[in-house]
Amino acid sequence: MGMNRRDFLKLSAGSGLLLASDVSPSFAATPHLPPNAVGILYDATLCIGCKSCMVNCKKYNSVEGGAVYQKDGTIPYEHITPNRIYDAPADLSSKTLNIIKTYKSGTGVNKDSETDGYSFVKMHCLHCIEPACASVCPVGALRKSSHDGVVSYDSKKCIGCRYCQIACPFGIPKFEWENATPSIVKCQLCHHRFKDNGYSACCEFCPTGASIFGKVVDLREEAKRRLTLTPGTYYDYPLQTVGSSATMPTKVTPYYDHVYGLEEAGGTQYLLMAGVSFDKLGFNPNITSQAYPELTWDYIVKIPWLIGALVVAGAVSHLVTRDKSEK
Repeated sequence: MGMNRRDFLKLSAGSGLLLASDVSPSFAATPHLPPNAVGILYDATLCIGCKSCMVNCKKYNSVEGGAVYQKDGTIPYEHITPNRIYDAPADLSSKTLNIIKTYKSGTGVNKDSETDGYSFVKMHCLHCIEPACASVCPVGALRKSSHDGVVSYDSKKCIGCRYCQIACPFGIPKFEWENATPSIVKCQLCHHRFKDNGYSACCEFCPTGASIFGKVVDLREEAKRRLTLTPGTYYDYPLQTVGSSATMPTKVTPYYDHVYGLEEAGGTQYLLMAGVSFDKLGFNPNITSQAYPELTWDYIVKIPWLIGALVVAGAVSHLVTRDKSEK
């Protein structure tokens, strides 16, 4: 039987939340990439900023099983009337799992250039090989699949502690502050579509092959191969999936010599390539190759003691003031 939010708060008040000395990140994700791990390779040099990925992410995640599906009778995305207010989110949120952002420098006329140029970047959950969010979740609401490596979320288990938001080095999980019974929201690689041989909608509907889906081992090889390409020559970039027979011959743009996600935070299943450095695209340059579960646990484990101390201090304060008022 799962613990609901009220039971958790009762336990918190009675026991100082958690006995930190007895808690360890033993439920942390496996440190190895599952053999059938799937993910996405995003190539910013191919991205045209059309945002088809954003539109279809919302559409295909508004159905039952999708990450933004509402069980309260809200009309699914694809049935919304045409006169709905235009949706132009500025960042990830409880309603936006995937977003295209733009880097611009100087005049911004040269695509994929740091000098007077611009670049697009697609942001969503990176599905870390060792996810800090799952390692700090005390009830297993966030879990990494041992089969395909997808980091998924179960709202039925969530107690709303939001430890995952604190732990994630990329700031991905978002909280539904607007709902009376809020959940954590993040990209789950459209895993609800896997059972029907589907895959991530952002990749299926990308018209240029900027986002492709596939096994992580194959995506890594494709990314490494692209780094060896000669700028100015043409390459048959696959569309939709890494092994697709459908390709788009495109002139190769010079790449920044790094594939983001091969090492960062212990490695991720979302890999990125670009023509500019990744710190320019909004990635924290202080994120190293160290896996984050053990690092974040050193901080997270102190929070229960702090809350417990505040509960005790509040109780003492109440007793003191009550005694004085009764005299």
